[in-house]
Amino acid sequence: MRVAGFAMVILGPSLHVWYNSLSAFLPKRDAVSTLKKIALGQILYGPTMNAIFFSINAAAQGESSSEIVARLKRDLVPTAVNGLMYWPICDFITFKFVPVHLQVRVHTYII
Repeated sequence: MRVAGFAMVILGPSLHVWYNSLSAFLPKRDAVSTLKKIALGQILYGPTMNAIFFSINAAAQGESSSEIVARLKRDLVPTAVNGLMYWPICDFITFKFVPVHLQVRVHTYII
């Protein structure tokens, strides 16, 4: 229930804003723009959403703020490293071939 709530309340709306903002900032679908979008996602969006997810999930489990900080220190970097094996490929396909108005649906489907 926590993951579903997070997806509906935070992830879905933030993905909508993220993809539309990227499309406005980098409107082309050429290789350079696509790689820039992927890099921005890996540097900005992914770590931010992971930190929010870990924090909300830990708080919902009753962890204290110091425990949440310890969890973030322990889990954020390994999660980002593991994500580098999966998300850039998914993002490339999404940014290169999927129209902006369908990108959130595709992203949500591949999760």
